[in-house]
Amino acid sequence: MASSIFYFLLTFLALSNLVFLSQSQVTRAPFKPNGLVLPVFKDSATGLHIANITKRTPQQSVPLLIDLNGRFLWLNCEKNYLSSTYFAPFCHSAQCSSVGAHSCNKCFSTTPRPGCHNNTCAVTITNPLTRQTAIGEVAQDSLSIRSTTQFGSNSGPLVTIRHFVFACSPSSLLQGPFPKNVQGVAGLGHDSVSLPIQLASHFGFPRQFALCLPSSSQKNGAIFFGTSGGLYGTQPGNLTYTPIIIGSQGEYFIPVRSIQVNNKPVPLNRSSLISTRTRNFGGAMISTTAPYTALEHNIFTAFTQFFVKQFSGVSRVNPISPFGLCFNSNNLSNTSVPHIDFVMQNKNVTWTIVGTNSVVQAGPGLSCLAFVDGGQNPKAPIVIGVHQLEDNFVQFDLVRSKLGLSSSLLSRNTSCSNFNFTSTSFVNEME
Repeated sequence: MASSIFYFLLTFLALSNLVFLSQSQVTRAPFKPNGLVLPVFKDSATGLHIANITKRTPQQSVPLLIDLNGRFLWLNCEKNYLSSTYFAPFCHSAQCSSVGAHSCNKCFSTTPRPGCHNNTCAVTITNPLTRQTAIGEVAQDSLSIRSTTQFGSNSGPLVTIRHFVFACSPSSLLQGPFPKNVQGVAGLGHDSVSLPIQLASHFGFPRQFALCLPSSSQKNGAIFFGTSGGLYGTQPGNLTYTPIIIGSQGEYFIPVRSIQVNNKPVPLNRSSLISTRTRNFGGAMISTTAPYTALEHNIFTAFTQFFVKQFSGVSRVNPISPFGLCFNSNNLSNTSVPHIDFVMQNKNVTWTIVGTNSVVQAGPGLSCLAFVDGGQNPKAPIVIGVHQLEDNFVQFDLVRSKLGLSSSLLSRNTSCSNFNFTSTSFVNEME
């Protein structure tokens, strides 16, 4: 009898230990998100877009300007940057090489602080709005971002990268027409330490992300990263695909070969669409720091003259800066505005720009064509700006080097503001 009781106790203890170990393993298993999503907000004063990114320890929400072509994330560390997990890699380390920092930082402060250490990496940081540059410090710190649910339609728990690489800038670099309270820039460009590529590398996602910028400052849009199976929760429908061409500084170009208004080609010299940065018909750079699409001067002149001919019956008025073509909007509706097509690798692949994206309400009774004169020697012959991107779903597939376009979601009775960010979140840290 005693031996059977003893045997029972041994069996019970062994099974209990197995259950405990099994539960421990389940609890400690790292949470691998299906995808990631970042809420994006429109600044009504500048028309540019902001994301609040969670950084530091303890965590703090940091408002950053979205820069599609920025090489990396940078922010001002001079004032009130407090974090127990901040680390500045030593000069000539692997982290510094990944950012392209090949010189050493010299800080003359007697008290080291974030952004100011000796024998660390010095990197050149560029303000995307003014092109001003400054020297900053390469750093690492925690960054948290929302995951998405299995089917991509809701946000899930926060996940954290503990050693996210970024740069600390001096406060002087935040001069210019930045949205109020912005503390830096979130770079999404084609670079090994840009936000989407670091996220993809850390979580094992494919290198792809998608922009869906809101047109209203009252509602948020979203940036999606690595969402499995292309499930985004915004119902973009079928996308039109065109090659992505990468510029010399990691910028994103697409091969616009012609422009049409109401299905009629604008008479252009084709050589004017060739970009000096890509040396081919990758003449259109996509930008989230240009409020409106900018066209090289000769392209702009031909385009606006042709547009006017297709828009008869609407009274023109004196334009206001920065626009070159304005109308009396009292007898104007978005449906009456001629649609514009950027024709890409062939005539069947177009990015259609409808009235809500081609015209802007510039004042009482005043509407203007939301295209501006980019001058004689612009960065690219065409720079597609924020107003044309809003409520368009734009997917960047960096694995296959292709861009997916929805054209206006409003024509599909949806928008960039219908993703559900209301679900409860918790922090799940991953090494």
